[in-house]
Amino acid sequence: MSNQGLTLTDVTERCSPLVREPLSEGHAHEIARTFKALGDPVRLRLLSLIASHDGGEACVCDISPSFDLSQPTISHHLKVLREAGLLDSERRGTWVYYRVIPAALHRLSSALADADPTAAVTA
Repeated sequence: MSNQGLTLTDVTERCSPLVREPLSEGHAHEIARTFKALGDPVRLRLLSLIASHDGGEACVCDISPSFDLSQPTISHHLKVLREAGLLDSERRGTWVYYRVIPAALHRLSSALADADPTAAVTA
């Protein structure tokens, strides 16, 4: 299917919310805080390790060996991800288990989603 003949309005209607209309100040702060939490490679990797772990959750004891970092440093990064609303946690005995909050990932992806990033635009 050809994208020729699409107008800027056609493409804008199918694009992310960032392109359709300006973000409110509150929404911009919320999204920025979440992206800021993911702006650190360790935190991004932690999120990925937890999300891809069997059952969609991981114990700190499962993910710590993947890093050459102290346990307090890993705990700090997990806390930042939790405070950004990306992770939820549950204490079971002496261990804490983490899981990704799917709605948080959906909010991020929908903010940047584009139905057809290759769409040609004609003025």
